[in-house]
Amino acid sequence: MTLWLFTSWVLLLLLQLCFLHHHADATYSSNETDRLALLEFKSMISDDPLGFLSSWNDSAHFCLWGGVSCSERHDRVAVLDLNSRGLSGSISPHIGNLTFLKQLHLYNNTFRSSIPPEIGRLRRLQVLRLSNNSLSGEIPSSISGCSALADLDVGKNNLTGTIPQELGLLNELQFLNVERNLLTGTIPSSFGNLSLIQEIRVSDNQLSGRVPEALGLLKNSLEQLMLHINYFDGEIPPSIFNLSLLIYLTLGHNQLQGNLPWNLGTLLPNLEYFYVAGNELTGSLPTSLSNATNMVQLQLQFNNFTGSVPSMASSRNLLRFSIGGNSLGGGEDGDDLGFLSSFAGARNLEALVIDTNNFVGSLPEQIGNLSSSLLLLDFSTNQIPGSIPESIRNLVSLQWLWGHENKLSGTTVLSTVANVPSLVDLRLYNNQIPGSIPPSIGNLGSLTVLRLADNRLEGEIPAAIENCRRLINLDLSNNNLSGGIPPQIMGLTSLSIVLNLSHNHFNGGIPVEVENLKNLNSLDLSYNMLSDNIPSSLGKCGSLEFVRLQANLLQGRIPSTLDLLKGIQLFDVSSNNLSGQIPRFFENMNFLRLLNLSYNKFEGEVPASGVLKNASIISLIGNDKVCGGLPELNLPLCSFRRPKKKLSYKWKVVISTISSLVFMVIVASCLSVLWMKRKGKQAMVSSDGFDMRVSYQSLHKATDGFSEANLLGAGSFGSVYKGVVDMNGKNTTIAIKVFNLQRRGAAKSFMAECEVLKNIRHRNLVRIVTVCSGVDYQGNDFKALIYEFVVNGSLENWLYATESVDDPPRSLNFRQRLDIVIHVASALDYIHNLCETPIVHCDLKPSNVLLDEDMVAHVGDFGLAAFLQPSVVNLSSDGTASSSIGIKGTVGYAPPEYGMGNEISIQGDMYSYGILVLEMFTGRRPTDESFIGGLNLQKFVNNALSEQRSTIREVLDPILFTELSLLRNSEEDVVSIFKIGVACSSDSPQERPSISEVLTKLNKLLA
Repeated sequence: MTLWLFTSWVLLLLLQLCFLHHHADATYSSNETDRLALLEFKSMISDDPLGFLSSWNDSAHFCLWGGVSCSERHDRVAVLDLNSRGLSGSISPHIGNLTFLKQLHLYNNTFRSSIPPEIGRLRRLQVLRLSNNSLSGEIPSSISGCSALADLDVGKNNLTGTIPQELGLLNELQFLNVERNLLTGTIPSSFGNLSLIQEIRVSDNQLSGRVPEALGLLKNSLEQLMLHINYFDGEIPPSIFNLSLLIYLTLGHNQLQGNLPWNLGTLLPNLEYFYVAGNELTGSLPTSLSNATNMVQLQLQFNNFTGSVPSMASSRNLLRFSIGGNSLGGGEDGDDLGFLSSFAGARNLEALVIDTNNFVGSLPEQIGNLSSSLLLLDFSTNQIPGSIPESIRNLVSLQWLWGHENKLSGTTVLSTVANVPSLVDLRLYNNQIPGSIPPSIGNLGSLTVLRLADNRLEGEIPAAIENCRRLINLDLSNNNLSGGIPPQIMGLTSLSIVLNLSHNHFNGGIPVEVENLKNLNSLDLSYNMLSDNIPSSLGKCGSLEFVRLQANLLQGRIPSTLDLLKGIQLFDVSSNNLSGQIPRFFENMNFLRLLNLSYNKFEGEVPASGVLKNASIISLIGNDKVCGGLPELNLPLCSFRRPKKKLSYKWKVVISTISSLVFMVIVASCLSVLWMKRKGKQAMVSSDGFDMRVSYQSLHKATDGFSEANLLGAGSFGSVYKGVVDMNGKNTTIAIKVFNLQRRGAAKSFMAECEVLKNIRHRNLVRIVTVCSGVDYQGNDFKALIYEFVVNGSLENWLYATESVDDPPRSLNFRQRLDIVIHVASALDYIHNLCETPIVHCDLKPSNVLLDEDMVAHVGDFGLAAFLQPSVVNLSSDGTASSSIGIKGTVGYAPPEYGMGNEISIQGDMYSYGILVLEMFTGRRPTDESFIGGLNLQKFVNNALSEQRSTIREVLDPILFTELSLLRNSEEDVVSIFKIGVACSSDSPQERPSISEVLTKLNKLLA
């Protein structure tokens, strides 16, 4: 018996050992499967710029690898989180072997290729986020195998094909995002089975067909339905309006037709964002909108709505109300605008847009009762007569007032709006406003755009307009204004877009003060009665591209100083009394597209080389004394009389003697220069491309011996001093960059900057005056660049200003920062795309951006700049230079590829620009001490933008928090700016946008 018990115990023990061994083998095998799957995943990563996957090796258990989290019970991979790591490559099919995976986060990288269908094996997967990559191919239908999936996000990729019907089998799905892809087809009707779904985002694709009626079955869960920017047609299914839990409903920019239900406001009581703009909807606006108490944004613009606008008195939470671009109004009672009074209760209203309708009747006096937070009021392109109520002065935050293309005729219109000092953009053109421009217009010190064209204004322009020192666009054309053009207008150095005074009755000459408009792009003084000569000072307006002076009484010659206008595209002086020969400098204006010299008194030979080889760009009709030129111009041949006379013996002796003397003087001068240098005396020369001479002695005197009191700053290759010199008979403040020639590369930097700056001129580049190259009092080589002094210093000092007695606290507001990034982008666009040979700056950073008295930005310090060889530009797809450089910018601003020895490129400048943009709006340097563990400025912003629940305040410069109303109204625009900065500073050069693309986006934001 005892033996039997012992035998049984031994057998039981052996069975347990076998079981434990088998279980251990199974566990080891399962763990090994996960380890191998992760290594296979890593093997398909082509770029890991942060080295995040360097921990994925056998020195540690895979559960300790970066981004990997394992379940405590099984030691199996439960979470793989590699978001925002800059990873490139493909997603390995072996991902399907991580069978215990619950969350997969790969968003905000640059994964390419397709989504592997093996993901469908992950039956425990709950969260799949692959957004903001470069994935292509179709969405695999096998994802329906992830039966536990609650969050599916594949937005912002390049996915094609249709949305799989099988996604309707995901019974646990709560969030679905496929927006911003290239998907076609329609929304599967199977989506009606997603009984737990809360958000559906399919916007910004190429989907078409009808919106499925089956979506109306989701009334117990759906809160956000975003279908905008597609090609959906037909009527909006009535079942959509049964989704009573909806908070967001965006159907804008499709081809939808039909009417909105009359009881919309009752059917969707929770609706906060209703966006149906850009469709073909008809009928009246539902009166039940007055019940939409939770409405925050109501955007119905660009449809075919008719009739009257209902009261919005109950919508006290409204921020934006837009019904522009319809056919509303036109009622017989002439009181279409009574509904405006109903917005008095919306105390947070920021934008009220009713433009391009048929509204008649005067603006109600109650308009002054609107929200004190109102920023934009747009009632343009209607039939609104009369005046603007004086109560508008109560709108203390109003910045954009657009009332153009109406029938305003009140004599007090301009004096009334002059009482709204916060105005930034005033557009009242194409009305019937009479009388003179009141001097009170000078109260609008923040004004950047003033457009009063096509009215009945008369009299002189008041001198008080000089107080509008931020104007960039001034258009007073097509009025009855008279008198001389006041020099105060020419003192508005902020003007950079347009100065248009055409089609008036101005007389006298063009003020010589026109030279102050150095940043102006377009000057139009045509169709007036201007006389006298074209002032030579016009040649100092180096940023001009369009000059229209036609149909005046101008006389004399075209001044030779206009040869400085290298960027001219259109020059029209037709129908004047100009005379003399046609200047040959027009041949060298490489951007010239139209030169109209018709109906003047020009004479002599017509230039026919350079850009004037193209006969289509020049017009000479009505000049009877010109000759030659291209055959296509059909001008008579020029006849020249050149009598041949033999020189007498006496003249030959005289000429020979003088030549010998000149030769001897030259030789003596050269010897004298060499002797002076050896003795330590000064000897200065002027570099090619700079006409003015300046000596070491004059610079020494101007800076009080280069004293520390005049030191503005120091850089890698030298120091910058402030000085005052005599130029053309008057004292002029200049900035002098003295190179430390003991530093390696300083001489090369001097030559590079000379070579670049003598060939370029743009309103957003620091202007070089001349150079100094010679020896100092000790006989040492001396080299300096002399710049136009920029009074407000560097952007660096404004971003990180410290309070002191001598330096009061300074800061930049949101609008100023936006202007500056546009100015810098304009400068880069010029050197990248508009110069004959593209230029790479190579050292863009805040200390190299200077701000003038009007806060216009000027990019400087081209000491590291390089030309791209034309052959390289033509043959290379990525715009790289033909050789690398030794110094490649500043830490934090230099692109990562330069650190790996890559050649300089335009994309390198784009990286620096992106960092600059992010720095300006976050208030953090790229070398901030808080950026550790692989985090940098780009990742800091990108991570915050990627978190769905994050707010813009998490990354925004705290100084901007005080502009609360602007932030609320422009949060999407601020996000757009951050996205531009993030895109430009991508680790991959191929992913960075061009500066032209960036400028287009920024100008839209500015508008």
